[in-house]
Amino acid sequence: MQIEFPRFSPDEADALVGFLTGEEWPYHAGVQEARAIRQRVADGVYDDEENRTFWVLADGERAGLIRLQDLADDTPMFDLRIRAARRGQGLGTTAVTWLTHYLFDEFPEVRRIEGHTRQDNRAMRAVFRKSGYVKEAHYREAWPAPDGTVHDAVAYAILRRDWQSGTVTLPEWDDEPALP
Repeated sequence: MQIEFPRFSPDEADALVGFLTGEEWPYHAGVQEARAIRQRVADGVYDDEENRTFWVLADGERAGLIRLQDLADDTPMFDLRIRAARRGQGLGTTAVTWLTHYLFDEFPEVRRIEGHTRQDNRAMRAVFRKSGYVKEAHYREAWPAPDGTVHDAVAYAILRRDWQSGTVTLPEWDDEPALP
């Protein structure tokens, strides 16, 4: 399978609307409405100083979308969506590996990259681990779902120094002082 990551262009608004509204995104908050997406494109939210968006093309098909956010910070974040029909084919891991290289190569001031997902999104959590990211946070009842349920959220990150050395530095979890 040939995988490419072309940068989104505002003249692709119709394709973006079709992609985001064409199926359900069970692990993403909020309902995607065409008018709101078009307004966000017009406002530059998908491609400006703080954000860049890339398609994930698999054999020429728009199989996914990467949105890089907070690019002026030393810790950017990302959003990754893979179409339901293309999940389980390794595209998530390939996309996270690509975006990690892209951010560290293009932005020398970036120290770490962070991503969040729902606790029950086991596939994305596996992608994070396969890509060298480490779980750094667990947020209880922090992710509201459209059906009204609230899920725990987890955050993963990779450090530039770990990426460069091919190592994984785990957080020091047992640093709480004892209660009196």
